[in-house]
Amino acid sequence: MPVRNYYLASALPSMGELGAAPPWTTAALLELVHDAGGPREVVAALLLGDDLLQRDSLLAGEIDETQTAVLTREQAADEAPLPSYLVPGAGEDSDEDEKAETVRHAGDAVWLAWFRHAAEVGRRHRSRFLQAWVGHEVALRNALATARAKALGLDPADYLVAADLAAADLDFSELIADWAAAPDPLAGQRVLDQARWNWLKEHEAWFSFGADEAAVYAAKLMLIDRWHRVGAAGADRRAG
Repeated sequence: MPVRNYYLASALPSMGELGAAPPWTTAALLELVHDAGGPREVVAALLLGDDLLQRDSLLAGEIDETQTAVLTREQAADEAPLPSYLVPGAGEDSDEDEKAETVRHAGDAVWLAWFRHAAEVGRRHRSRFLQAWVGHEVALRNALATARAKALGLDPADYLVAADLAAADLDFSELIADWAAAPDPLAGQRVLDQARWNWLKEHEAWFSFGADEAAVYAAKLMLIDRWHRVGAAGADRRAG
């Protein structure tokens, strides 16, 4: 049975529900996990997904700054190279199938690399939660890609990434409809994060030991922090 890091567990500040102010930053959490001898690589792989969302939003002009935990400010702004594990097919150990997948999905290359990196970290550290989170994220992202492609009259198959990692039997039809009806990208992000929060609340009791305990906490903090950021950005835009 996984061993619980009681020091780390006792040092984590409590959090409220989605919509509450975050008790601290994701960067501060990652630093504590490292200092406490916790599963830093697992938590970092999880938080990196939020960093990449912020990076996409920054490069699209939807936000003015990032608050990343893993990526540097320069990496988030595309002013410095991303870590090598976010460049699919770049490593010497990359096989031909991975390189071919990279070519087919050049626009989603970074996300493809993150999904595979996070899944590999989850397997290596035996984090069932990280593997389940990746499966949910892949399925959700591919459902969104399918909706966008169909709206433009394109073939959805050309925009799917890491389909082999997607959790099976998930129906996102109602969520996609709510997301599509959102008045702006920030509101759409909140729709998606509410769904992520609901999934987390439904499944968190399954992952309460060892590395998974810290990963679940990181996922909750990530969503609370992102919800807070999106709300603040929306308020700033309305005020402007």
